[in-house]
Amino acid sequence: MISYTLKIGGFDVTEAIDGEDGASKLKTGTFDLIISDLNMPKVDGIEFIKNARNLPNGKFIPILVLTTESQQERKMEGKIAGATGWIVKPFNPDQLINVVKKVLGC
Repeated sequence: MISYTLKIGGFDVTEAIDGEDGASKLKTGTFDLIISDLNMPKVDGIEFIKNARNLPNGKFIPILVLTTESQQERKMEGKIAGATGWIVKPFNPDQLINVVKKVLGC
């Protein structure tokens, strides 16, 4: 649904099946924005964000967390790891597009 919404909004999308796959793609690709869940197999979202921030390609890319979790402690954990923003599921497609455009300066 996220990929579909972004594609309809005119964005190019590269999908990863989990945090490990995302980190692998980040090592070899160039991206303007990362959207990550917190609850993923192999590498969770917090660990993925930390790993991304340690990669040359990931130091300055905005990272949005899109998750069902809304606890303040989890949001702070994400911020400390390097997350740029936090969106709670379920999301409104227009809201997602607007947040992405704002983060990218479109």
